[in-house]
Amino acid sequence: MVINTSEKADVVVIGGGIFGCAIAYYYTRNNPGKKIILLERNEICNAATSHAAALLTRIRAKKDFIPLSLETYRVIAEMEKQLNETLYVKRVGVLHVAASESTIADLDSLMKIAATFSEPATYLQAEKVQAKIPWLKTQDEWKFGFMPQESYCDPYLLGTFFARCAKLQGAEIRQGVEVTNILMEDNIAVGVATSDGNICTGAVVIAAGAWSPVLAMQVGIGLPMAPVRSQYWITERSELFPVDSPIVILPDAQAYARPESGSLLFGIRELKSFSTSPANIPQNISEFSFSDDKGTGDLAAVIDKLARFFPMVYDTGLKYYIAGFSGYTPDNYLSMGIVPGVKNLFAATGCVGAGISVAGGVGLAFAEMIAGKPNPYDFTNFNLERFGKIDPFSNAWLDKCAMARSQKRSG
Repeated sequence: MVINTSEKADVVVIGGGIFGCAIAYYYTRNNPGKKIILLERNEICNAATSHAAALLTRIRAKKDFIPLSLETYRVIAEMEKQLNETLYVKRVGVLHVAASESTIADLDSLMKIAATFSEPATYLQAEKVQAKIPWLKTQDEWKFGFMPQESYCDPYLLGTFFARCAKLQGAEIRQGVEVTNILMEDNIAVGVATSDGNICTGAVVIAAGAWSPVLAMQVGIGLPMAPVRSQYWITERSELFPVDSPIVILPDAQAYARPESGSLLFGIRELKSFSTSPANIPQNISEFSFSDDKGTGDLAAVIDKLARFFPMVYDTGLKYYIAGFSGYTPDNYLSMGIVPGVKNLFAATGCVGAGISVAGGVGLAFAEMIAGKPNPYDFTNFNLERFGKIDPFSNAWLDKCAMARSQKRSG
């Protein structure tokens, strides 16, 4: 296909969520004078990014994520200095609670991983935990691992920090512009067709979140991820929930919680997570019904497990319900890198609930790969071909990805 257009760019990024904005930031920072255009058909950071619980988890059992998250912490300070503003990162630490033989073993392993990365981590006694977190029930035979450097943030604010700094560095961010097609010449991505006309480019990055598989299928690629619902609740305010108490990870309840302005924000893993075909998601995510009952049925099915650690959950009012799509995979690893068999096409997808935390490393990795430089991180476990040929719209695939979220025990 020959593109007849005067519009040209070195890079076009499809999608203005946190991954797309981070890629634009790093590419403009590391490649001054190059032209990058980020296209968002709605408003930037208004879908998965703004609905995230935004745990900035540094230490995880999946060690490949850790360097990406450490880069996010590093770049936050850099952007705060560039904008002369604060992101108000809440560095309250995270408490991992282990109440069974298997989760105690997992916690001991996680503490060793923290030491490997020189991250502070210590075991706490039950009475000290109770003083820090009044709502949490404790028992002496349980184990409590505390990592004081962990934090959370406003996810929308972090995404817009990336976007604002990218614009200061020369990125063009166009909102209200829809990409309708990826333009190809043989097996080479050469541009995009948009609602405002065609753009010729040397690299196309798919970073469209839940909608990414639809774009990838235009060039015959089954992108290995699926939109799976993430949901959480925010309680009424109570003295039980100090504003500076730690994030809490409860693997035995498959739940997590963090403070939220005098309330408690908490999420659970449903017995059967909900997934849908990317083709069924409307352009405006606010028009999608995630749950007719605001998740109360899912919560009721697992609330006894949560009440083991949070006995007052039965008597605590729920004020807000938030739901959105995360891109999940059967192995709970990211799906991203150079798209196989198509030159000049990249995919930054499959956040598996860790998108806010790993955004810095993801942005840096793609900025370098797009520029023809080595990826500074090991993306072996994120390889887009690791599941073989898949149909991202089939019920079997969607069920596999939903089950991966249901079985997830970490935060």
